[in-house]
Amino acid sequence: MKKFEGYIGGLLIILILLFGKYYLMSDMLFFRLLIGVGLGYTLSRGYLGFAGSVNRAYNTGSTKLMKTLMFMFFITSLFSTAVLFNADASKFDLWVNPINTGLLLGGILFGFGMTFSACCASGVLTDLASSLPRALITLIFFCFGVFIGFPIQNTKSWITESWFTTETGAKIGTKGVYLPDLFKFDGMQGYLGAIVLTGIFCLIVIFIANAYENKRKNNKTYYGYLSEVMQDNEEQKAITESLSKEALKTDFYYKFFIKPWSLKTGAFIIAGIFVLLMGVTKAGWGASTPYGIWFGKALMKFGVSADAISAFTKMPAGPYSLPFFEHPVTVQNVGIFLGALVYLFTAKLFSQTVSTDWKISVKSGAFYALGGLCMGFGTRLSNGCNVGALYTPIANFSLSGWIFLIVLVAGGILGNKVARKLNV
Repeated sequence: MKKFEGYIGGLLIILILLFGKYYLMSDMLFFRLLIGVGLGYTLSRGYLGFAGSVNRAYNTGSTKLMKTLMFMFFITSLFSTAVLFNADASKFDLWVNPINTGLLLGGILFGFGMTFSACCASGVLTDLASSLPRALITLIFFCFGVFIGFPIQNTKSWITESWFTTETGAKIGTKGVYLPDLFKFDGMQGYLGAIVLTGIFCLIVIFIANAYENKRKNNKTYYGYLSEVMQDNEEQKAITESLSKEALKTDFYYKFFIKPWSLKTGAFIIAGIFVLLMGVTKAGWGASTPYGIWFGKALMKFGVSADAISAFTKMPAGPYSLPFFEHPVTVQNVGIFLGALVYLFTAKLFSQTVSTDWKISVKSGAFYALGGLCMGFGTRLSNGCNVGALYTPIANFSLSGWIFLIVLVAGGILGNKVARKLNV
């Protein structure tokens, strides 16, 4: 099987392109599919994930991923300025989320849940390709959590209103704090001050992460994380020039299709994809809302009407009636899953990876379900997941993203403490 995986990967790429070209209803949907494939491929090959930023640090002492995410947040916000500068920010679908009780509770709940499922809203899609039982259980309950959270998200003022707001937040209706509004005096429409403040926030997190990691090393409780060690070894590995033709051929394939990317390489590519997405769609990266719509669509298969679902969720019936592959973010999410599959096949890792995680206990399954439910419901309180409430808001210069990061970490620590006590 393994010797044919590279060919399957190539065939999968061709099928994705044909599907996007001839089946999807518009060029924009095709674009969304390719964006998703790029995200999924990069997350998998770069061993990147938002959930690991807390879980790796707590369990192994390594804060390398957290520091890489800070690097990614900064360069994405910097690159996003190229799209936003000299433009009317209120014309963009910016994720300048409200700052309120929902943001705090949702962040804690999401951080708590991602401990048990070892993934987040985007990570569960890549994990479907490599850890199907865990990811599938998580995804089902994630969808359920989003669905039952819809009516609360859409009706409660402690989720929709904001304690603080600025001009742009008020204009676009999200009522959050848009950092450039605080620096209109800087001669650069506020973006210079916003970039500097974002950089300061990133440096503060990196400083705390370094202090924590050094403390773990001094206490002899630093263990390192396997994929990070592997990535470091790959970075230090030199390719000699005195290779046979067959070795060169093998080495070429390894270098371009198998070799894991460093965390920073992955961060650069994700940032580039994000800015491309923003430039074309005028919106950032979101992932979790379609999960609730999927759950509603599943109910419709059992005879529940779109109007009944609309009445329960306090939202229009349109998204539930819309064909599956006509919802832009749904197509993008499917692309993330396919992108992860492309990497596993082209890297010849599929059979090796999928055969390692099939046996799960009832206890483990129950905690995967709990993790998915907590994350899904939490996204409705905080108006987003690790991409919709953390990454995209920070890249969109929203103060809410930084507040979400704090409570997310708190929830992750709490979840890991509970998991350790319960021996999960």
